[in-house]
Amino acid sequence: MPEEKFRYALEPLFGAGVEAMVKHTPHADYLGIRVVEIGPRYAVMMLPYREEFVGDPARGVVFGGVITTLIDHASGLAVACSLPELVAIATIDLRVDYLRAAVPGKDLFVRSECYRHTKNVAFVRASAWEEEPNDPFAFCLATFMLGANRAGSPFPGGGKQHG
Repeated sequence: MPEEKFRYALEPLFGAGVEAMVKHTPHADYLGIRVVEIGPRYAVMMLPYREEFVGDPARGVVFGGVITTLIDHASGLAVACSLPELVAIATIDLRVDYLRAAVPGKDLFVRSECYRHTKNVAFVRASAWEEEPNDPFAFCLATFMLGANRAGSPFPGGGKQHG
């Protein structure tokens, strides 16, 4: 009997960025985060530079909280891109190692990958850059709860646990 192909819930949206992937998250929408590309278990997102994001006016460096938000959003999307059905997720842990300051005045990019998930937890790694992907300014490791917020979830099945 032929083996059934694994199906990803977001597979019809894989490829170049779909704006609707950010519109349902008001904070990401307000910041202007954009989806560059999504695919099986990964997401690439971009944050256009805005002066209001600068946290160190003397150096013109973007505030770390804005960068963390971009990384968290991209990581959550990578989790969604790894599941056979959509469930609510929540960030359990997000560790960002800043290797250097991002170059002032540049758009910021993140590529995240959900490299494994169990019934209840997903594991993600990500890197952030502004000019070249092979010259990141930050790395991230994160874990996410699958089936979070079971009461009142906007997802079919009430955010039931994956598995």
